[in-house]
Amino acid sequence: MELNDINKERKEKIKAYIYSENYIPLKRHEIRLMLDVPPEDAPVFEDMITELIKEGSVVETKKGKLMAAEKMNIYTGIFNGTQKGYGFVKVESLENDIFIPADYTYGALNKDTVLVKITKQSHDGLRAEGEIIRIIEKGSDEIVGTFQSVKSFGFVIPDDKKISQDIFIPAGKTKGAVDGHKVVAKITKRSVGNTNPEGIITEIIGHINDPGVDILSVIKQFDLPESFPEDVMKQIESIDPDKIDERLVEGRDDYRDILTVTIDGDDSKDFDDAVSIQKLDNGNYLLGVHIADVTEYVKENSPLDKEALKRGTSIYLVDRVIPMLPHKLSNGICSLNPNVDRLALSCTMEIDKKGNVVSHKVAKSVIRSDRRMTYHIVNEILENDNAEYKAEYSDLVDMFKTMLELRNILLAKRQKRGSVNFDLPECQIVLNDKGEPIEIKPHERNTATSIIEEFMLICNETIAEDYFWQELPFVYRNHEAPDEEKIKKLSQFIYNFGYRFKGNVTEEIHPKAIAQLLKSVEGKPEEHIISRVVLRSMKQAKYMPENLGHFGLAAKYYCHFTSPIRRYPDLQIHRIIKENLSGGLNEKRIKHYDKILADVAEQSSKLERRAEEAERETDTIKKVQYMTKYIGETFTGIISGVTNWGIFVELPNTVEGLISLNSLTDDYYVYDADKMCVTGEHSLKKFSLGDEITIVVKYADVANRTIDFLLAK
Repeated sequence: MELNDINKERKEKIKAYIYSENYIPLKRHEIRLMLDVPPEDAPVFEDMITELIKEGSVVETKKGKLMAAEKMNIYTGIFNGTQKGYGFVKVESLENDIFIPADYTYGALNKDTVLVKITKQSHDGLRAEGEIIRIIEKGSDEIVGTFQSVKSFGFVIPDDKKISQDIFIPAGKTKGAVDGHKVVAKITKRSVGNTNPEGIITEIIGHINDPGVDILSVIKQFDLPESFPEDVMKQIESIDPDKIDERLVEGRDDYRDILTVTIDGDDSKDFDDAVSIQKLDNGNYLLGVHIADVTEYVKENSPLDKEALKRGTSIYLVDRVIPMLPHKLSNGICSLNPNVDRLALSCTMEIDKKGNVVSHKVAKSVIRSDRRMTYHIVNEILENDNAEYKAEYSDLVDMFKTMLELRNILLAKRQKRGSVNFDLPECQIVLNDKGEPIEIKPHERNTATSIIEEFMLICNETIAEDYFWQELPFVYRNHEAPDEEKIKKLSQFIYNFGYRFKGNVTEEIHPKAIAQLLKSVEGKPEEHIISRVVLRSMKQAKYMPENLGHFGLAAKYYCHFTSPIRRYPDLQIHRIIKENLSGGLNEKRIKHYDKILADVAEQSSKLERRAEEAERETDTIKKVQYMTKYIGETFTGIISGVTNWGIFVELPNTVEGLISLNSLTDDYYVYDADKMCVTGEHSLKKFSLGDEITIVVKYADVANRTIDFLLAK
């Protein structure tokens, strides 16, 4: 056992003792005696105690006695700031966040890991309240923002609106920045009391009005990778991006003679999944899902592998993709391009007429995609009977019809078991050559996209169930059931619209109840907003080495297997699967995976959140820019949020803006959190979540990334 592992075990043993039920607070030397620590190990013991105190799990009292932090109402968590100065601390072991008033943040900035002491327990539906007593680990000392000069010094206004204070930049530390420059500032002194944090300018990104600077600022803000390190590029020098090494084909199942296609969006550049299908004599379907064998080129612990883990996922910003793997792999040798041989990991499934997988096989394979198809063309063939496309792809039409048959079976089965379908509108923002938004339109969702979605889902479930019962180390995609408190609030909310859940919501809710609710609101005015509130009530899906099932899909077993080009967890389980197919995992390798998978899963989940936030931020920027062209114009939208300071309205193009309550001068409006509405004190005029409302665009603030609406008269 390595020294780090030994020390980790020692630390866990000390912590377990202090957290044990019958523990009485003791001093350091007393604990050392109780745990029979030999004198020669005393220095290591002291280091372990210091680490436990530093990480916030153990507290040392003024009398030198050690106690479990949680027994003193002290917890470790992540601080989430707000523009108004107050914030919330998310603690893993607590159901709800802890509210931190502005005067008790201890100078913490958004995403800092902090030690928080609860000063007021939760009551009457209100969150617990606390104060931050220590910053354990700084989230980041580098802040991206807009420089504002004041004589010889200046301030940086953070782009991250969860940072409430501007950063003071002393004279001589501005790096020559002028008003309007987007900059990176490094904080050198945290705020104390009412003073601003202090910092220095380390980089000038460009002027706020220069093309591309807005998106580059987001890249800097979220610390996204901009290029691949030299050792990574050196590693892939010898790889031929167009042709596989024939020596790698040996020992693989050969599927090159099976009719196989890829179906993707019109503008897709990398194709990591291909599908094949046959109707068997017994009436069953033989579905093949063939996934690019990325691990053949991304070897464990190589520079390429380490960089992929560091990135976690490909990031799809509004004007560019930041890939997890270099294009030589993602668009080249690992892309299942048509009419070329490619290495794959294939899952072939025999599926009966009820949608049950009666048998399956996972194999290392070599395939040859016969055609690169698009969602648009396949949909035209299946839904619109397009004569031109049917003639051009006459050899594939029957295949697509068989795919549609199986898709209908799989979808019906998934819906029957209670899989939740969130059909929320997603947008595509079209930019011109200067990066300016010229159109916002809905993302294409049709029968063809549904076919591929169903095929990937059944493949992911099949793989997850297989490896769960083999009891091998694995990475699952879990989605836990929502918290009871959130379901109660959701139940109260839908009651206002005349809906209710079947059964007792004080017990654990079944996904079928959610699915039935969403089915009942289909096509009704309140559909969009109820779907949105339901989604907000759900927990976030995350990667874990334990299988907890997927609530949203109503699936007992689920993983991500189908996109190793763009997601690290997929690549990780491909490595396990291939190793298992090549003679099995020995005890040493099982221990290896048991050791690393928890960290891989946690890091992948965190990086997924980062990617989502960055993608959302770039979309917001372009939406604000787009709406600058419509100042003074009138639109009809849906109330998407209600707060004690304003009403959020979402337009059909997914742009969201705020009507400030201060702008409603006809009455004094009171906010009702339970009913999610504001009501006029005298007129009783009510604005509720889901109401249709007509607005006028008042202002689109590009610098602050906000849009203000007025209520139309």
